[in-house]
Amino acid sequence: MPHLQYKAPDGALVRFPLVRRLITLGSSSESDVLVSGSDVASAHATLSHDPGRFRLESTARSNPFFVNGKKTRSLELRHGELFVIGDVEFVFSATDDAEHPREPPTSESEIQLAAMNRLQDFSRLLTAPADLDGLLNELIDQVVSLTKASKGFLVLAGSSVSPPPPGTDPAIASTHYEVRVARNIEREAISDAEALLSDDIIREAISTKTAQIISDALHDTRFQNSLSVINLKLSSVMCVPLLVRGELLGLIYVGNNDVIALFTREQLETLEVFASQAALFIKNATLLNELRSEKTELADRLENVKFGSIIGACPRMIEVYKRVEKVASTDITVLITGQTGTGKELIAHEIHNRSPRAKGPFVTVNCGAIPENLIESELFGHVKGAFTGAIANQIGKFQAADKGTIFLDEIGEMPMALQVKLLRVLQERQIQRVGDAKTVPIDVRVVAATNRELRKEIEAHNFREDLYFRLNVIGIELPPLRERGNDVLLVARYLVNRFSAEFGGRFDAQTCFDEGAVRAMLKFSWPGNIRQLENHLKKAMVLAEGPKIGAGDLDLDVPEGSESPEDIVPLTEARDRWQREYINRVLALNDGNRTKTARDLGVDPRTVFRHLEKLEREKQEAKG
Repeated sequence: MPHLQYKAPDGALVRFPLVRRLITLGSSSESDVLVSGSDVASAHATLSHDPGRFRLESTARSNPFFVNGKKTRSLELRHGELFVIGDVEFVFSATDDAEHPREPPTSESEIQLAAMNRLQDFSRLLTAPADLDGLLNELIDQVVSLTKASKGFLVLAGSSVSPPPPGTDPAIASTHYEVRVARNIEREAISDAEALLSDDIIREAISTKTAQIISDALHDTRFQNSLSVINLKLSSVMCVPLLVRGELLGLIYVGNNDVIALFTREQLETLEVFASQAALFIKNATLLNELRSEKTELADRLENVKFGSIIGACPRMIEVYKRVEKVASTDITVLITGQTGTGKELIAHEIHNRSPRAKGPFVTVNCGAIPENLIESELFGHVKGAFTGAIANQIGKFQAADKGTIFLDEIGEMPMALQVKLLRVLQERQIQRVGDAKTVPIDVRVVAATNRELRKEIEAHNFREDLYFRLNVIGIELPPLRERGNDVLLVARYLVNRFSAEFGGRFDAQTCFDEGAVRAMLKFSWPGNIRQLENHLKKAMVLAEGPKIGAGDLDLDVPEGSESPEDIVPLTEARDRWQREYINRVLALNDGNRTKTARDLGVDPRTVFRHLEKLEREKQEAKG
């Protein structure tokens, strides 16, 4: 195997296998090969690997390396080449043993020992971080070299090799494969690889799921009438399935056209060992790629359910988003209602950010947090000497928000006396500072919010009805978190992702909740809404022992039978409703992964796809 050999700072001889297409050499800990020396850059040079070619290049004019004492910045590496970077001398080897080449093994014990050495090297590669394509190429190079084959192929599940003949077992006929790697003994890629494969031999390996060896293909009784064998003039072939727990991932196929180099049973046994190692690696790499793909898909889905800084995809939140979009472009006064912690201020921000006033100020006033004797001055400002402590002129929040938006939070807490003055400001678009005789015109958009039911406050004579109508030109009601279905999981993952760095980055937002935590969050009533969810998540991220958050970490008191009782309906409807909700619940547990949901439910994936299509149709019908 190609590798670099050099001495580490502690004097140990290091052998670095070149399995990646690109490696970096430099003083940074992030470099693949760490190089010491005062003149070594963090990423000093790169070593690129193309079939049959290795090239060393410096990353900048100021980062040369030395060959035979001469500075250079680019070098085509050949077997035995020496070069120096900083304090380290490197030797490039194109084979496993550059310094002590040996004659090819001839005895059976030597052949077995060589095979075990190659297998050990390849197994070591599987544990090192590397790209899948590079390792698959290395696998076939090792197999071709070990078996002395003239060519080798890695055939994986994919597109069809060729149409099966009539009468083929349907299980085999539906199996499709593609040539992923095709290499010759010179480690060069082979073009038009599929034309060099025998479909009949491949089909035999697929149908039996056993290794096939054809020492003399032209005279093997099984393939005497095979057109692919006759046309290709094959002499010797080995074809070994890649199996993991009975699942056929593909095949390793090697061939010789030389009648004096026929394959033996010992070579087949060695190839089967290689194949078992390769199958495990390919399966794990495939699963890892699926996880990465799912993570990307989940991130995209999360981005699709974001409305500015608001997270939610339930029908009621979609309606809120639509209303915000419609009112944002106007100057109409908006009243946002909803329980504490539902995100009223975030909605106010979105109205401002999507309006023509977005470049102007956004000023927030909490009407319930300012003492009654100060709130008028806070809102409208005062002049010097207007009251004890007024030592200078002071503008109020309305003037500060000029050309922008003022957000009057907890408007239901405003004293009755001040409600009259606010009504006049809304009508006349002018303010009068405390202690001042003149009025000042203002250009402000007003957005108000409350967690109180203002209709009841009006009946109790705590809120002016005329002010209510002036504020509630357009009303936006935010649903409580418990009525937003799976939005609680979307918001929870978003918050974990936001807090992750604060807690050492040990929580993956997409996978950190176990099934118990998901069930607890879906069942809990969340009286404090998103603000309460945020507090419970922070507590859980502190208390969790590992990267998983459980129901106990969330500290949620979910009483038994907390689900709401359902109306009595016909049995068929109840069954359909339960099935629908159950599929939705399992989809939520699996973060929307349809394939895993189908596997967990023991149904064909098409069942889940049809379920989702039906939901989408119902959603479209509801819209119009």
